Amino acid sequence: MVSSPFDAWITNDSEVTSLLAQEWEREITTLQLIASENFTSPAVMAATGSILTNKYSEGYPGRRFYGGNQVVDEIEDLARRRLTALFGADHANVQPHAGASANVAVYTGLLNPGDTILGLRLDQGGHLTHGSPASLTSTFWNFVSYGLTPRSDDPANPGELIDFDNLRELALKHRPKLIIGGATAYARAIDPVPFREIADEVGALLMFDSAHVAGLIAGGSHPSPVPYADVVTFTTHKTLRGPRGAAILCREEHAKKIDSAVFPGMQGGPLEHAIAARAVAFKEAAQPEFATYTQQIVTNAKAFGASLESKGFRMVSGGTENHMVLLDLREYDAELTGKVAQEVLDRAGITTNRNQIPDDPRSPFITSGIRVGTAAQTTAGMKEVQFAQIADLMDKVLRGRDSDAVVTSVREEVAALCSQFNPYANFTK
Repeated sequence: MVSSPFDAWITNDSEVTSLLAQEWEREITTLQLIASENFTSPAVMAATGSILTNKYSEGYPGRRFYGGNQVVDEIEDLARRRLTALFGADHANVQPHAGASANVAVYTGLLNPGDTILGLRLDQGGHLTHGSPASLTSTFWNFVSYGLTPRSDDPANPGELIDFDNLRELALKHRPKLIIGGATAYARAIDPVPFREIADEVGALLMFDSAHVAGLIAGGSHPSPVPYADVVTFTTHKTLRGPRGAAILCREEHAKKIDSAVFPGMQGGPLEHAIAARAVAFKEAAQPEFATYTQQIVTNAKAFGASLESKGFRMVSGGTENHMVLLDLREYDAELTGKVAQEVLDRAGITTNRNQIPDDPRSPFITSGIRVGTAAQTTAGMKEVQFAQIADLMDKVLRGRDSDAVVTSVREEVAALCSQFNPYANFTK
């Protein structure tokens, strides 16, 4: 087992130390291709594990329900200032524990139970909280789902793009109180302008869920919805490269309702150690080198997708314009499911996730696709040539998935590649 900083940090619990060291080894010796993951900086990790974990601080800066929050107030205000400056927003709430709770807080704060919301279908790239019957949100609000354009064999117009004609038609028919833009499994850039135009036409509010692309927006590598949306939600642990958690940006007119929906509406005491870590991440994202990083993420994704396509994989929507590539496995191998692909790739040290594709005939647990992302390994320093190599390794192990020797061989190649790109090579204990 490789040496881990946790050996020095945690000395009184060998079981936890051992497990943390195992995860440390997994992350630095295998390929992290899950689109919703990244490697945070040591500074972000240090803030997450800081003394602030001791402090309870229900409320907001200057309006707490406990004493002793003088320092915490400064930290949360710093996070809010940094975030609004980073995105050019009126107001920020940095307390949501997760993206789902941030979305629910928006619905709770701005809508009444039973109001109609338009969101992207789950099997076409939407999130659970955008209208899936499996989500608690569907119990309290009336969701109507829009979808993607049909797939086309025309390379110049491959289809599987957001169908704004369908969205407008549904908006005119159902007169929603809120329209949701954004996606969780959609590899193309999303233009916020048509969403705003349709929302204005029917008198709806516009929320943009930027969970996946928040970092790309901050780095100037994806269109920003902030000037167009009433509210923007996102997680901080994906392309933004911060700690786990979420944030909400909104226009000043909605600030009081949003804040009240988060606390006391949705949550009790905020996790101020995580908020401090978000403040660190927001400062990092404001640096010029972060913009260069996000540009490389997108460049790597395009190169990765092209390499995978050359192996026989089909890219949903015909390409990528962000950090992810959504792969339809059926043309590559009609018998290969996303579940099997994920599991054999995991054995070979390539971490991905199964994912449904548009109009997937298989269940969400089995799926006909997998989703891969470039953010984490770009943080580790990999570029186009390495992602072409990863495509070769994926092809090799999936075609030889019934051979333990092939899986072992690829696992060794993965470890050799990762040894050259350790994101924490300079991490000090």
